[in-house]
Amino acid sequence: MSRVGNEKDKWTKRFMAAAIVQGAIVAGLTIFLLLSQISFLKPEISRVIAGGGAGTWFTFGYVMYIIIGVIGVAVSALFYHYLENVVGKRMQKGADVLAWVHLILMNIGTVATMGMLMYAGYIGGASMLPQSVGGKGYNAGQAHEILAPFVEPISATVIMIVIGVIAGGAGFLLTYSSTSSGRESFSERRRGKGATEAA
Repeated sequence: MSRVGNEKDKWTKRFMAAAIVQGAIVAGLTIFLLLSQISFLKPEISRVIAGGGAGTWFTFGYVMYIIIGVIGVAVSALFYHYLENVVGKRMQKGADVLAWVHLILMNIGTVATMGMLMYAGYIGGASMLPQSVGGKGYNAGQAHEILAPFVEPISATVIMIVIGVIAGGAGFLLTYSSTSSGRESFSERRRGKGATEAA
């Protein structure tokens, strides 16, 4: 098999694999939260979410993990599929590096950002609940002191995600606008197949 054949769909496969891993992490986290709800975690996640306030950080982090970590990475795979199959071009040199930056920073940034949001949201929201249900009875100001140390690290990891997405977009446009093609595009293959059948 040729080198081109070995590299077929390489970025599509990498991003789909990353989306599957992220989906597995979310599934594992969901199972953990469900089990902790009925057993060992006090106060329960449901109380933290229902309490609002600092607990909304947890809800936001969980939802955004699904949107960015799973759906966003899977959609990125579709863009690379379009580039590698429909357009028929391969990521080369600088564009290949940009694709790696996209893959690594988007995934690591998502795990770090949403992980910190959920952790900070839980401990902050839990602290505002009454002591009778496992909280500390803190007011909003005291809960803010718990959240404050997480603001800058979360901002830094959000920037990681943004840099990754921008790098991926730049690599996509660089490859899309290039005149070289790693192999025949989908439309060219269909035309060739039709000509063969007609003959």
